Amino acid sequence: MSLATLLLLADGRLPSGGHAHSGGLEAQIAAGRVKDVAGLDGFLRGKLATGGLVSAAFTAATCGDVSRCAELDAGLDARTPSPALRKASRAQGRALLRAGRAMWRLTGPAGRDPHQPIALGVLAAAAGLTPGESAVAAAHGIITGPASAAVRLLGLDPYAVHALLARLAPECDRIAAVAAGRYRDPVDDLPSAGAPLLDIGAEHHATWEVRLFAS
Repeated sequence: MSLATLLLLADGRLPSGGHAHSGGLEAQIAAGRVKDVAGLDGFLRGKLATGGLVSAAFTAATCGDVSRCAELDAGLDARTPSPALRKASRAQGRALLRAGRAMWRLTGPAGRDPHQPIALGVLAAAAGLTPGESAVAAAHGIITGPASAAVRLLGLDPYAVHALLARLAPECDRIAAVAAGRYRDPVDDLPSAGAPLLDIGAEHHATWEVRLFAS
């Protein structure tokens, strides 16, 4: 594997539209559930255990066999009850595929825009990464996006936020390993952990006239 390629996929500067999304954090801050670094810690741990596990598992499964894109995309759609989150995920998937086509020859979904984890799996496969490596990229993205948004939304010390990310690295690796270990599972058997407060928050957030992030 190419470590540099893995770093490229995990780089927040990749033009995939992720900078426009807070991963649900903006709504939770408005609700008063996240106010400081300690609150952000709890939020990110919860994201890893739920959406992070699901995202990493579906990314790994796609990377392992891109011919499964359609069924995996449908399975992920069923695990995303919030219409606002489905829209945000597909918007990021579309942007990610656009970036990927500029870098590699892609084999994967045609027609409708895939969910972000499916698109990430397609890129990882095209880049020659393994399912395990793609799962690391997915889990990493689940926490770094909201962490970056927290600095902008709450004015947190970026050094403290990155110290938090460093402390979360072992948990990120663990979640990725669990997810990657199931990449051959039938779609119905893949993880389906949910976070109802994020679903509810996303629907409220979508109605705001003024917001910093798209989701």
